[in-house]
Amino acid sequence: MEIPARFIIHESRYWILNHRMDSALPGYLMLSAKHMTNSLAALPLEAQSELGVLQARIQKTIEDHLSPKHLYIGRFGHDAGYSIHFHFIPVYDWVEAIFWQDERYRLLQTFGSGDTAPQQTDGAELMLFIWREFCERPVPPAIQGHRVDDVVATLRSSFESRLPV
Repeated sequence: MEIPARFIIHESRYWILNHRMDSALPGYLMLSAKHMTNSLAALPLEAQSELGVLQARIQKTIEDHLSPKHLYIGRFGHDAGYSIHFHFIPVYDWVEAIFWQDERYRLLQTFGSGDTAPQQTDGAELMLFIWREFCERPVPPAIQGHRVDDVVATLRSSFESRLPV
């Protein structure tokens, strides 16, 4: 998949880091292997070695510059045409507040432990909410804070000053 340059934050020999192209949520990043595979074991050893360092630096950069309440990291890449990739999903206080205000997502509480569970959410519920509301919805919720373009520029600058190419 071709990623427009305006979304690319960092690129190395084996990996490309970009803002998720269809996400209105500032700071939703994706780290994708350039080698077409859905298996970590199939990647060159150098790519495997670089992965941990990149993931740690991505997390630190997001936390330092965007200060999310939570940062979820998930591995994907099982669909044809997509290489193995990782989603870095920032959950800001305001995102969680919107989640709690949307009654449709209260139905998720009917799955699982029922009435005895404390009123809290987990990563799966918030990831579903973010995917549906900020990536798939034609008109996403209002963004609080920086715009996606500003976040990409800030994170790109941070990576350029801290990571070798």
